[in-house]
Amino acid sequence: MQSSKTSLQLSVNGQQYTLDVDPETPLLYVLRNQLQKNGPKYGCGYGQCGACMVLLDNQAVMSCLLPVSAVTDKEIVTIDGLAAIDGSLHPIQQAFIDEQAAQCGYCTNGMIMASVALLTRSKDAGEEEIRQALQTNLCRCGTQSRVLRAVKQAQESMQ
Repeated sequence: MQSSKTSLQLSVNGQQYTLDVDPETPLLYVLRNQLQKNGPKYGCGYGQCGACMVLLDNQAVMSCLLPVSAVTDKEIVTIDGLAAIDGSLHPIQQAFIDEQAAQCGYCTNGMIMASVALLTRSKDAGEEEIRQALQTNLCRCGTQSRVLRAVKQAQESMQ
């Protein structure tokens, strides 16, 4: 079967891109391979680990599951789009550093993006709500308690 490329426009981290791609290509592949946005990681390819998470109109989504054609009218933000123009880190990124919430680091992208989405919609989320928001992100290193502390620290600094 021959793939057909189509010209699509994407908004990623506030920048507009016009790309010739197969419309069924997963967004993750376009971000990593064509736009060199390497924050989202390939983990499982089935939307079960969270490593590929991005924000789509401020909602955390698994980019491995989304065909690029489904996001042409949305604002996509990757982890490298969270920092301010002056280079200062997003409060959640800084809190992850402060709390040493990453060990191997593979889950960090998804954990941070899910946390940003949560605190964008719920500024006073409790521990249970934080745990629920992060449940789609797998961490095998055992840093979950540090991640919880980091989200709470960021939450305090954002209020």
